[in-house]
Amino acid sequence: MTDKAGVDAAVEALRAIGYYLERDRQPTHRVKAYRRAADTIEALPAAEVRARRRAGTLTELPGIGPKTEAVILEAMDGETPSYLTKLEGSAGELTTAGTAMRAALQADLHLHSEWSDGGSPIEEMARTAHRLGHKYMALTDHSPRLTVANGLSRERRLQQIEVVAELNKKLSKELDGFTILNGIEVDILDDGSLDCDTEILARLDLVVASVHSKLRMASEPMTERMVTAIANPHVDVLGHCTGRLITGGRGTRPESDFDAEVVFEACRQFGTAVEINSRPERLDPPKRLLALAAEMECVFSIDTDAHAPGQLDWQVYGCERAEACDVTPDRVINTWDRDELLEWTAS
Repeated sequence: MTDKAGVDAAVEALRAIGYYLERDRQPTHRVKAYRRAADTIEALPAAEVRARRRAGTLTELPGIGPKTEAVILEAMDGETPSYLTKLEGSAGELTTAGTAMRAALQADLHLHSEWSDGGSPIEEMARTAHRLGHKYMALTDHSPRLTVANGLSRERRLQQIEVVAELNKKLSKELDGFTILNGIEVDILDDGSLDCDTEILARLDLVVASVHSKLRMASEPMTERMVTAIANPHVDVLGHCTGRLITGGRGTRPESDFDAEVVFEACRQFGTAVEINSRPERLDPPKRLLALAAEMECVFSIDTDAHAPGQLDWQVYGCERAEACDVTPDRVINTWDRDELLEWTAS
């Protein structure tokens, strides 16, 4: 195996380990250890990595410890690292339900990259989405007001649009026409306006609008706030509508209080999809509200809200909930092909 092939194999193995750890909801520091090691050796000339391997000095590099070194050594010897084999062997199906809906999906329309609060480059998210069977994806990094999530300023958003255009030229050739759509998860402000100027929104392929602040607002103003955003012609998807957290490192959070019938009727009238958020700590909306939205003939988007590649596999959790609430694939916008979706968002 050449120096470059050996290093490439080690990088791929380290990233694969990170993927399986993310998928299994392991602590962030464990995941970052393997991704950091991959970044470290990928940035070095292959000959230097090989020389350090021979000299036994790999662990002198930042981010390389005994466990990640063992993975690198096995991969550079042409073997599948034993830890990766163990993880692959224990990575069963996340759930046995929702498989028919998952097979119908062509995209994930809500995910984040390292440009905001995600942990991985856009390209790595795209390649993982393609490997999981998607034809396209929408990149929806946060809007500027969400500073805790490193929301994108106008300048950074315009820069990202250019970066995505260049990536699409590359990935379309390498990944059978796979496409990254330019999107945003835009904050719904207190009065229902959006945390992004109209010119930028008009340039984007898809807009997910979500409430991230003042989640305990009284029902009447919260309902008005959400309906105002839903009625905005640029909004395509209402993200994680109740804002609840049911598990995870951030603790729990109750649902926001709003008139669900009024909000879902607005979604139906204005052609805004209700997101079925698949993150295990969200699973939003709750089934009683999901069933109500289905009964009211809303359309839906089943998304992961992924912040890392391994989380893209969580989509089946949303599919399971959709099937349980009698949501059919024809009412899920990311079962549509890319051109049909873009025609819908443009209208």
